[in-house]
Amino acid sequence: MKKYFLLSFVLLCFSMFTSCKQEKVQPNIVVILCDDLGYGDLSTFGHPVIETPNLDELAEKGMKFTNCYSAAPVCSPSRAGLLTGRSPNKAGVYDFIPSPKKSPDCRDLVHLQAHEQTIPAMLKKAGYATCLSGKWHCSSRFNSDAQPKPGYFGFDHWFSTHNNAAPSHHNPNNFVRNGKKVGEIEGFSCQIVANEAMQWLKDKKNDKPFYLQVCFHEPHEPIASPKNLVKKYLPQAENENQAEYFANVENMDKAAGSLIKFLEENYGDNTLVFFTSDNGPETLNRYSRATHSYGSPGKLKGMKLWTNEAGFRVPGILCWLGKSTFNGTTDAIVSSLDLLPTFAELSGAELPKRTLDGESITSLINTGKKERIKPLIWAFYDAINEERVAMRVDDWKIMCRLKTDTAYIGHIHNLYEGNEKLVKEAKMVDFELFNMKSDMSETENVAQKYPEVFKSMKQKFESEYAALLEESHIWKR
Repeated sequence: MKKYFLLSFVLLCFSMFTSCKQEKVQPNIVVILCDDLGYGDLSTFGHPVIETPNLDELAEKGMKFTNCYSAAPVCSPSRAGLLTGRSPNKAGVYDFIPSPKKSPDCRDLVHLQAHEQTIPAMLKKAGYATCLSGKWHCSSRFNSDAQPKPGYFGFDHWFSTHNNAAPSHHNPNNFVRNGKKVGEIEGFSCQIVANEAMQWLKDKKNDKPFYLQVCFHEPHEPIASPKNLVKKYLPQAENENQAEYFANVENMDKAAGSLIKFLEENYGDNTLVFFTSDNGPETLNRYSRATHSYGSPGKLKGMKLWTNEAGFRVPGILCWLGKSTFNGTTDAIVSSLDLLPTFAELSGAELPKRTLDGESITSLINTGKKERIKPLIWAFYDAINEERVAMRVDDWKIMCRLKTDTAYIGHIHNLYEGNEKLVKEAKMVDFELFNMKSDMSETENVAQKYPEVFKSMKQKFESEYAALLEESHIWKR
């Protein structure tokens, strides 16, 4: 009897040890990032026409975030924020980064600087293999020794474009693989990007866990889509351009689906997949080439480049293949800034020794519950709407304009020596308060209706913005 008890005890201890060991296995991590995909562009987020069965299924198997935010309402700062877990203003990335052309506001200097600490670099130190496939847009001098390339920030393998796929999504010719130009590639950008990611995994000669960042160009202009999909949507579209936009989103879904299927078949025991967008949808005809921009903000106010919700409230889906997590839709507030601290906790990686603006959502993944401690704040000085600064705390969002003694500040692309004083001395004025739980469309300013809430939010807003300004990078030539 004693021998039987001892054997049972030993087996139990071994089982517990094995279980704990398995729990500590580092997960593979995949981030899929779309470009200009609107909050309402997926069928799982309510689009009445576009079919996105693969992402719908991913959401059904995992978690769908209805309060998911990007780090900025435009591409470059959004991507910088995702990579670093900090407000992009602290990295000095305030607006989209154009190709280098010397300008008085030092915009040609803007890039993700060498001292920035990123997700791939952090995970690489923790034993991960890392890959970037798709859009980069974090430097003005892409693939130049004058500024750090993606590989500098921890990507073992990178296959990227500076900004958009050119001349369009169809047969792009501007990809660079690990510093070498590739030339024209036949096919559509989204599948090309997915294929590169899958090929990298097939060629990987070690059993290290991996971090894979897949950055689709879709549905950013200049849009091109398969003819059969365009034809499919013509009966439901206003015109051929809209049909091409609808087809573009479905084509992206097909590419995402091929990647997800590959991951399920080969790494389905322990791979976390997070899908989102860099910002909200482009406004139709905002610039001359935006002729296909029929993206949907859903019920949200604004579009890309706005500090109203549609500028940076984006689709968010998380599915942990092979692991049981909270399943279903959650209205918990999450941000792309949260990815770095979350991945650190899940992988056992050491966090960067700096203050982060994101926070780990591991408890939310496991239980569906989390109390957010840090507010989300955006200062986007080139906003189309008049309110340049916004903050979200729990059910509340507060916004304001910025004014000097004589006038409201105009559109600013970059903070540099010449406008530092102007921006830092501008006063926060014309506050608006919205209850996001009851009014996601921002239709009613409730500052007077809830004076105590407004007073508290205004105080915190002023404090948080002052702290952000203090750490904002100022460019100098």
